Amino acid sequence: MKLYEIAHCRTGDKGNTITLSVIPYEKSDYEFLKERLTADVVKQHLKEIVEGEVKRFEVENIQALQFVCSQALATGVTTSLTLDTHGKSLSFALLELEIG
Repeated sequence: MKLYEIAHCRTGDKGNTITLSVIPYEKSDYEFLKERLTADVVKQHLKEIVEGEVKRFEVENIQALQFVCSQALATGVTTSLTLDTHGKSLSFALLELEIG
């Protein structure tokens, strides 16, 4: 199954770092995501885009996973020549991940 079938994703950026927050539609899928959606899995899936490390944080009170990806925006919003300088499309790229 694709990640988008059980979760949605929000992004944010700061310089050359992007955050990807993955929130399951159903609370019952949170444990499944914690088990399967590791920092290494995200790093491998976005390897063509994220050049730095990926750290995962568990946000238990809202049952979400947040991934902080460094060196992901080709130097950052004001200096990047990429089409998606804020990295908003990375949420859709992550949601294409085969998780099941």
